[in-house]
Amino acid sequence: MTRRPWVVGNRWDTLDGVDPETLPRVSVIVAHYEQPAELARTLSALSVQDYPHELLEIIVADDGSAGDVRVPDGVILVRQDDRGFRLAAARNLGVRASSGDVLCFLDADTAPEPGYVRELTRLPALLPEAVTVGRRRHADFSGIAPETPVLEAVVDRELPEPAWLAQEYARSRDLLDADDRSYRFVIGAVIACSRRLFDETGGFDESFSAYGGEDWEWAHRMWQAGAVLAHVPTAVAWHDGPEWAERSGSGLARANAQTMTLVSSIPVGGAAPRGLLSDVPDLVVRLRGTHTPEALFIAVDSILAAFPLARVAVDATMIAFAGDPRITVDDGPLDARVIWELDRPVVVLERDWITERIAGLGTGDVGGVDLVDAEGSSLGVLRSRRAMRRAVRWGTSDAFESHRAVADGIHLLRSDPRVEAWVGGWGSRDQFC
Repeated sequence: MTRRPWVVGNRWDTLDGVDPETLPRVSVIVAHYEQPAELARTLSALSVQDYPHELLEIIVADDGSAGDVRVPDGVILVRQDDRGFRLAAARNLGVRASSGDVLCFLDADTAPEPGYVRELTRLPALLPEAVTVGRRRHADFSGIAPETPVLEAVVDRELPEPAWLAQEYARSRDLLDADDRSYRFVIGAVIACSRRLFDETGGFDESFSAYGGEDWEWAHRMWQAGAVLAHVPTAVAWHDGPEWAERSGSGLARANAQTMTLVSSIPVGGAAPRGLLSDVPDLVVRLRGTHTPEALFIAVDSILAAFPLARVAVDATMIAFAGDPRITVDDGPLDARVIWELDRPVVVLERDWITERIAGLGTGDVGGVDLVDAEGSSLGVLRSRRAMRRAVRWGTSDAFESHRAVADGIHLLRSDPRVEAWVGGWGSRDQFC
């Protein structure tokens, strides 16, 4: 039986113990800037990987270092001008110079153990949608010759490991229980993915021009495209020096700058603005068809009362909607983490049930929910972006489960609901439904 090129939801554990029948060509992109000793150590560590050397390609992507950058024979060197911190652009430059089917990213100051490439690339070789993150450990390599084997160099030199990362990997079972905020645990210094998914999602965002954030934005975009996130603790690479929080210059100002950069590009709870509209909404509600003005008004008003940051697309405009940027009559492509498709107006009288369903959609195995009332009448369909992207990619919806659920707190509207009762807040359900 031919193995499918996807797993349901984020269930990478169904491939535990499975190795690729044919190993892919792997390109390791090493981002570098003004760290010659660290680069030499990392390249030395890559030269002794237990992955077949004929299938391993090493590219150093230099972000404008002054003077020469020395690399061994057989290592590809690509360089860009020094126009500030352009790590995202440097990584993309390295990818363009590469030829591998699987891409493995390292920073110049992060030296891998001998099994790193093999361990980190196993899942991307099996699943084009897999995005893996290795275990970044820390050591003080000062005074240690670059050619010293990594496992020898770290003896009695280990520094504390980031506790926040270790705790999250334990809580999420190595990201098996990933959700919409798990991008925070994908560290750009130790990641791998397929070239197919990297190219499809557009690579790293080159508008990032300061330290931090470009890997989180990329990981979130990959996740929303249907990526399978996995932490691989056996893929270990050693960073020369302490973790970011322990370094000088890593204070509040830098953390705030990173957060402010990301708020417009990651519209999920805990990352997006709490009151401002994001560039891309978390939820879009599409209400199709021609309906009475009364029913359309109450439907849209109740949806936006329940989800103030949502967008609503309708087929006809109304004076009551004029000037509200959350409402559109454009029938073009819709994009959001979740889309709620409606053919008939509904009223949301209680929001807790639908809020919970929308918040969790696409994070587990379920990518879509067909909503019905107690009589079985349709209340629309919820679809996650992750499920929709996978369905387009594979030509089937099998990569996510779809459920049918009786919705609580949502009801079909009459064609002649009593608007006065709705806006006054005194009407019973019989006034609307």
